[in-house]
Amino acid sequence: HKDAYQVILDGVKGGTKEKRLAAQFIPKFFKHFPELADSAINAQLDLCEDEDVSIRRQAIKELPQFATGENLPRVADILTQLLQTDDSAEFNLVNNALLSIFKMDAKGTLGGLFSQILQGEDIVRERAIKFLSTKLKTLPDEVLTKEVEELILTESKKVLEDVTGEEFVLFMKILSGLRSLQTVSGRQQLVELVAEQADLEQTFNPSDADCVDRLLQCTRQAVPLFSKNVHSTRFVTYFCEQVLPNLSSLTTPVEGLDIQLEVLKLLAEMSSFCGDMEKLETNLRKLFDKLLEYMPLPPEEAENGENAGNEEPKLQFSYVECLLYSFHQLGRKLPDFLTAKLNAEKLKDFKIRLQYFARGLQVYIRQLRLALQGKTGEALKTDENKIKVVALKITNNINVLIKDLFHIPPSYKSTVTLSWKPVQKVELGQKRTSEDTTSGSPPKKSSAGPKRDARQIYNPPSGKYSSNLSNFNYEQRGAFRGSRGGRGWGARGNRSRGRLY
Repeated sequence: HKDAYQVILDGVKGGTKEKRLAAQFIPKFFKHFPELADSAINAQLDLCEDEDVSIRRQAIKELPQFATGENLPRVADILTQLLQTDDSAEFNLVNNALLSIFKMDAKGTLGGLFSQILQGEDIVRERAIKFLSTKLKTLPDEVLTKEVEELILTESKKVLEDVTGEEFVLFMKILSGLRSLQTVSGRQQLVELVAEQADLEQTFNPSDADCVDRLLQCTRQAVPLFSKNVHSTRFVTYFCEQVLPNLSSLTTPVEGLDIQLEVLKLLAEMSSFCGDMEKLETNLRKLFDKLLEYMPLPPEEAENGENAGNEEPKLQFSYVECLLYSFHQLGRKLPDFLTAKLNAEKLKDFKIRLQYFARGLQVYIRQLRLALQGKTGEALKTDENKIKVVALKITNNINVLIKDLFHIPPSYKSTVTLSWKPVQKVELGQKRTSEDTTSGSPPKKSSAGPKRDARQIYNPPSGKYSSNLSNFNYEQRGAFRGSRGGRGWGARGNRSRGRLY
């Protein structure tokens, strides 16, 4: 019956009716004519490109029937390329077909997907990566075996040699969802992968927006992986040694992002999981010096009274919360830093700054509590009150930490939940601070005019609280753009362009 099957294959060159019949019968009898396998697959592919949408859909739907033995990787490769279709019904058919052959042979299917991710057109690469990031988690454990997950990790490492920031985020989502990487050693492996991407061996260049964005993007991916068993030491060390000294000169292309606060938030989150640090005293001193920049001396300290008529210093509560928390966390590892490592004059100066800040803090906390008193439910959901709730959380945290440092000797025992992190128990009838939706670019330390936020409402004697209190959504702040030269983390423009199919 070989001749009869050849007639069916030739039907792809006929009219609409012949093509429809061919689309059904070519796959139906495919397994009986292995010697015509190439001709049959090519004929079906012609139908996948037909002008008639119904013929295309029928041909795509039947493609999994060709995925037998050595043909499967090729079918996977073809289906991956077909992801570039703009027809939503076709796109769904391609997705379903890929999932179907995934369950037949996961390794073979991955071969086709990664082949296109590494060598295919940009639109195919983009959609293949999204397919993996959304569909892998839907597959049963018997499909995603340990061997299959190892293949995903191996192939992903090849892709990660040249990715954009957005692609990197998607691959971290793919890899962190693998069961084999849920262990402590698995998480450690992921952290090392991120550290490699972050290029922590290189000298940090604060004026290079790509360099800054790469570090932030990578650190955001690393933060959820840290724990008491998976340490953040390498990242915290890099931030203390390379980033903090350059904090004021950081640049970013992301509009409305307070880059300094973003860096300080990441450092604070990582500081809780820092292990043994090689140059602890040196790095603690850098952190301490940066904290002092945001802890002003009281204006009346000037003996000649020249400052008497000047405006009081602005207290940057958001910055201080991050720096004080980081110092408190690392200070636990060297508890005699303030008493034994600083000279008496420096310690006295620090205590004066702490006292001045605490005084302004108390005034502000009282005003906030008064403003929020008796407000519950919907009343707390207004933009104005959300800002006050966040501000109260920040100031309460700073208050607890300052009290610890006022102990003789300084204590590091108190625990606080950072203001932008979710809390298990609600304090003072407050909502979670992550509901805050303030936006806009907040003023830096030297800025004079406040943006539209709680600073217009409150102006306590201690100065206005500064900096945006919004909770940055790390996942959604893709700092790299493919349009900015190559792919952001390496020019992928030179990749070979494989012919369709």
